[in-house]
Amino acid sequence: KCRTGPLDIVFVIDSSRSVRPFEFETMRRFMIDIIGNLDVGPNATRVGVIQYSSQVQNIFSLKTFFTRAEMERAINSIVPLAQGTMTGLAIQYAMNVAFTVSEGARPPHKKIPRIAIIVTDGRPQDRVSEVATQARNAGIEIYAVGIQRADMNSLRAMASPPLEEHVFLVESFELIQQFGKQFQDKLCGVDMCMERDHGCQHSCVSTPGSFYCECHPGYQLNADGRTCSPIDACADGRHGCEHLCISARGTYSCRCRAGYHLNQDKRTCTMIDYCSFGNHSCQHDCVSIPAGHRCRCRHGFMLQHDGKSCRAIDLCNGVDHGCEFKCVSSEGSFRCVCPEGQQLQADGKTCSKCGAGHVDLVMVIDGSKSVRPQNFELVKQFVNRIVDLLEVSPDGTRVGLVQYSSRVRTEFPLNKYHSAEEIKAAVMKVEYMEKGTMTGLALKHMVEHSFSELEGARPLSHNVPRIGLVFTDGRSQDDISEWAQRAKESGIVMFAVGVGKAVEEELRAIASEPVEQHFSYSADFTTMTHLVENFKLNICPEEGRGETEIRSPCECEALVQFQTNTVAILQSLTERNILWLTVFLADPLAQMTVRLEALEKQIALKK
Repeated sequence: KCRTGPLDIVFVIDSSRSVRPFEFETMRRFMIDIIGNLDVGPNATRVGVIQYSSQVQNIFSLKTFFTRAEMERAINSIVPLAQGTMTGLAIQYAMNVAFTVSEGARPPHKKIPRIAIIVTDGRPQDRVSEVATQARNAGIEIYAVGIQRADMNSLRAMASPPLEEHVFLVESFELIQQFGKQFQDKLCGVDMCMERDHGCQHSCVSTPGSFYCECHPGYQLNADGRTCSPIDACADGRHGCEHLCISARGTYSCRCRAGYHLNQDKRTCTMIDYCSFGNHSCQHDCVSIPAGHRCRCRHGFMLQHDGKSCRAIDLCNGVDHGCEFKCVSSEGSFRCVCPEGQQLQADGKTCSKCGAGHVDLVMVIDGSKSVRPQNFELVKQFVNRIVDLLEVSPDGTRVGLVQYSSRVRTEFPLNKYHSAEEIKAAVMKVEYMEKGTMTGLALKHMVEHSFSELEGARPLSHNVPRIGLVFTDGRSQDDISEWAQRAKESGIVMFAVGVGKAVEEELRAIASEPVEQHFSYSADFTTMTHLVENFKLNICPEEGRGETEIRSPCECEALVQFQTNTVAILQSLTERNILWLTVFLADPLAQMTVRLEALEKQIALKK
């Protein structure tokens, strides 16, 4: 057996049409005989085989087999390609693929010799000199074995120096087996580990004319090249242990600090749930801590001296709440409320009428492919008309914008801009996304991110209304029901605006109650300007009532007033009709003028 030490050997076999079937059988025997005298294995010599003609075929790579029996079966099953003779292509494949670490070659720092044995019977049909030089420069030692009709100049162009030791010409296929015995002596030499006092602490690996030391798994070779030391697997910081990393002979294990247990991933830790033991006796909530547990009261309650029972707190009676109208105590806190028809100001204490109130408004616009670029510009104009209705300021109304298609993108959060001019300029710079319509994903993003305090939403304790406006032109490609419901449950007043092919069922699912006041529809993008006024009236109903005083129609005072108003209107109408009739009879041109003036007045009154 060859005991030179480990080698990486790849046979490059010519299976062109000039190699007759019985001749190819002798090439099989040549490879099998060579392998039969090698010490093969994952840590010994590795063998790969490729055949070529007009193309290259990998029979098995350096990492495929590690026993002679497996290799022999694979070699006996080779079917010759029987085409041209592209030897240069085969050398390039050996260099770029067969001798790579991913295909089983040992890394260069291991200093394992890489040997290519090329067996051919003819002249190459492509260039071999340049690619062979590249392969040799890459550290591949090339033996060129020509049989019968092989071109000696091509063999010399392929082989490594000295040529007399790497170029062989066999007169016939019948003599290749006898040549195989001679060639084996070229690969095998003296076992340097046996001949010298190598001084390796763990193991010695022999190579042609030299040797090197290797360490057992879990150890690394020291700078002296002979002794070994344990590998600290925790030192590189890539262990992923959440708490503690324990190194042991090249590997590691993770451990948790006291009060925690290791999860199934063997890396992360979870605090032990002492509350689950059922012996805490807490009146309200039990909270696990690393050292055990503690009791906690729900909002609006205070923990008693026994550390277990809770007592309610009425903060409206115990603090100077400063509410202008009324203080309402609620679970450990309080909030101010205003009379019907008025809104709580940003200070959370004073009240104002709806027209002067403030909101946190997030508009979620559909940027899917069906909208089209020209219509998307109309959508941006629609957004800016809504902005024109609002008193935008840090302490007043805040506006955020989200666009969605197959994904969701925050164009700007609630705390980004502080004036209507800034917002409108930012809206016009928004770029159209295109692609799908994931309305459910957009609703999820709005609930989880857009109305967070991190992105500028006022705390719930400030009682600033949160309004979400969803604009879409088609059916959603995902489910909307869950996140539409969550939005409303979290206190967001939801408005749904649909255009074109928007689905009424989905719009109603998004809209808050009463649904008829919270969803709108327009047949196309060019006729949706009326939706702005609808939105204005619904977020602030007083805007559409002018100075009209709403009174009970059953009160006597109201009835008298109603009669007086009715009589005045009837008298006015009678006087106008008499005037019109007089002018009509006197002058046909004047009558036309009067009719036009009457129409103009009617239109003005409707406005």
